[in-house]
Amino acid sequence: MSGPIQVLIADDQALLRGSFRALIENEPDMTVVAEAGTGGEAVELARAHLPDIVLMDVRMPAMDGIEATRLICGTPGTQGVRVLILTMCDLDSHVYAALRAGAGGFLLKDTRPAELCDAIRLVARGEGLLAPAVTRRLIAEFARLPERPPTPARELRHLTDREREVLTLTARGLSNSELAERLRLSPATVKTYIGRLLAKLHARDRAQLVIIAYESGLISPHRS
Repeated sequence: MSGPIQVLIADDQALLRGSFRALIENEPDMTVVAEAGTGGEAVELARAHLPDIVLMDVRMPAMDGIEATRLICGTPGTQGVRVLILTMCDLDSHVYAALRAGAGGFLLKDTRPAELCDAIRLVARGEGLLAPAVTRRLIAEFARLPERPPTPARELRHLTDREREVLTLTARGLSNSELAERLRLSPATVKTYIGRLLAKLHARDRAQLVIIAYESGLISPHRS
């Protein structure tokens, strides 16, 4: 990536937007290109500026962050824009819906400033996705949902046995370093497998790999 990471801040609270702006622009490798107070404004500004990252609040007036995320991630002109959800709630149903809409991950609003900046960098590189601890909370959310018949994913039949194994372990919350240790692979090889899975399953990021693994019935949170 050449130049600073371009960030769009979407939050209905002006004070929070100002705080996020001050934090981000204090980093030499980041800049804020615009601020939005509603989901509709976030969509319009994403189309106008094509930022690298949108910090998206879930609950906003007129159009919420979930619908805004769906429009940004599902529209050809802005499909390359990554969305990082900001929420006060620890993995509630709204966040789950946002991940399904295409968000690359989420952070709680009480996240430490340094962690927020690190998350922006990781997501901008296409690596942030979901931290293993967040993945495990996502799995816990699946386990709380009523068990239902899996939705077949035709692409799974095109996976090799090793790719299925990597997908399964990724969906169970293992980090790349844990995958490398478990499978006795180098970190670079693990990254290659993750990249192949993203391409074969047409997934934007690790969050969607987790969702695909569960919704396809590859693994079930209701079974150990």
